[in-house]
Amino acid sequence: MVTAVTQWMEGVSAFAAWAAVFLYFIRMFAVTGIHHRYFSHKTYSTSRAGQFFLALWAGTTVQRGSLWWAYHHRHHHQHSDGPEDAHSPHVHGFLWSHIGWITSRRNFPTDYSKIKDLQKFPELVWLNRFDLVVPILFAFSMLGLGALLERYAPGLGTNAWQMLVWGFFVSTTALFHGTACINSMAHLMGKRRFKTDDDSRNSFILAIICLGEGWHNNHHRYQSCTRNGFYWWEIDPTYYGLKLLSYTGLIWGLKSVPQSILDEGMHADHHRSIEAAARSADLNAGTSSLRAMLPTAAAIAVATATAAQADLPKKADGPAIHKDLSGEMVKPNAPGVTSGQNTII
Repeated sequence: MVTAVTQWMEGVSAFAAWAAVFLYFIRMFAVTGIHHRYFSHKTYSTSRAGQFFLALWAGTTVQRGSLWWAYHHRHHHQHSDGPEDAHSPHVHGFLWSHIGWITSRRNFPTDYSKIKDLQKFPELVWLNRFDLVVPILFAFSMLGLGALLERYAPGLGTNAWQMLVWGFFVSTTALFHGTACINSMAHLMGKRRFKTDDDSRNSFILAIICLGEGWHNNHHRYQSCTRNGFYWWEIDPTYYGLKLLSYTGLIWGLKSVPQSILDEGMHADHHRSIEAAARSADLNAGTSSLRAMLPTAAAIAVATATAAQADLPKKADGPAIHKDLSGEMVKPNAPGVTSGQNTII
């Protein structure tokens, strides 16, 4: 343990840091493309052997088993932002939706009655029951890789403990928080194209962090398609990766977005643009009216003051008084004097 701490305190090599970044994205793809788009929604097909390989890959994310993940996500869609939603920020608060719910023992079990299509595969049930096996093996693989690189590629400047810390622990922690942003922030920030029963939103920022999962409102409108970015300008790296995998024959049958859904989204965007333009026009009209009224109001005020002054009785002229007014001049920073747009000069 002391040796591990000592090695970590020595710093991090560029190789270990880039390995952490690479392993974040390759395992984020496993979360989004495997846990989510395959096991939770079955948006494409694969063989039984391919399914087992995908489950092993997804197990490296350290987000429990694929069956546990699928059960909770399906439950989320069924009760999204309602009292029974396990991680709604609107019902339980931001911190609970981000991290609290997954640490609660009441959310540890897997209700297999809700995932009968997956329960029939004993190998998947085994991986789900012993969900620590794959993460432990992955951690040891990072340790072994670092030891090999230290011995056979010393020029990289890395070692076993650096790869364990950065390749496993740092990368896994970042991966968890990236995934958790969809539970918490994707229901708080962004725009709503579709009028769904929940408060799911689309966010370009979250789409970058989570490889396309940020188009959350799209997904909640239609869950059965392989892509979350419904339109070509909505970046969806997970879909691009799945498309490439389909060329290898490992997966097939990627489900597309129905044209009716695409038309609905375009119609909603069109009306939103018209409403935004109308609001802008109303605001400009109000501003123009105010600008037109100001000269008239100023003229009326001056005329009123002049008329009032004309009605006052004039006093007899007295002797000329030569008075020094320099002490009464208003200084720029004198108390009670305002400056800016409301000052009349």
